[in-house]
Formats: sequence, C-alpha cells, structure tokens
Amino acid sequence: MSEGDDLVRVLATLANPHRLRVVAALAGGRNYVSDLARQLQISRPLLQVHLKKLEAAGLVSASLELSEDGKAMKFYELVPFDLRLTPQLVAGIAPTLTEKGPEQ
Repeated sequence: MSEGDDLVRVLATLANPHRLRVVAALAGGRNYVSDLARQLQISRPLLQVHLKKLEAAGLVSASLELSEDGKAMKFYELVPFDLRLTPQLVAGIAPTLTEKGPEQ
C-alpha cells in the first residue's frame, strides 16, 4: 500500500461523525466498549463497527483484559497521531496513489 493510499484511508475513516466522536471520547484516555457505547449513546454493535474501521486505519489499538470478576473486557485507546494536511503534502504524495485507491 502506498503512502497516498494510507492517507486516503485515514481521511475516509475520519470523515464519519460517529468515528470522530469515538476519537474525541478516547482522547481522554483508554476505555472499554460498553462504557464508550453508553457515553456516546450508540449501540455496542454499531460502536464495534466503527472501532474496527478506526483500528484498521491504525488510529486506535485494542487489548483484551479480564476484570476482577473474570469478565473479558476489550479496551481501546488512541494511537498517537498528528495529521497536518497541506497542499504541499498532497502534491508530494499524489504520485504514490494507486489507480484503484485503497479498499474501504
């Protein structure tokens, strides 16, 4: 995958309001799925769809942990990123774009 395709995938991933809200919620620190779903007022299945897309784009990471009562809990946290989009950046990576573009 090219650098240009990676940028397209990240931008496409962040172009969704639910995913932007997930990123905003995780900016305060890692959290588990059920708590995030309550905080964002969306269903866990819908949240998991968005978390998987964020994870595929390299924007979040997940870890499975056991609670004190033995319940498996999946925690998500942001992978540090700093996205600065400038005309010069776009001009520099445009030649690396594949014809088809990344699959989404």
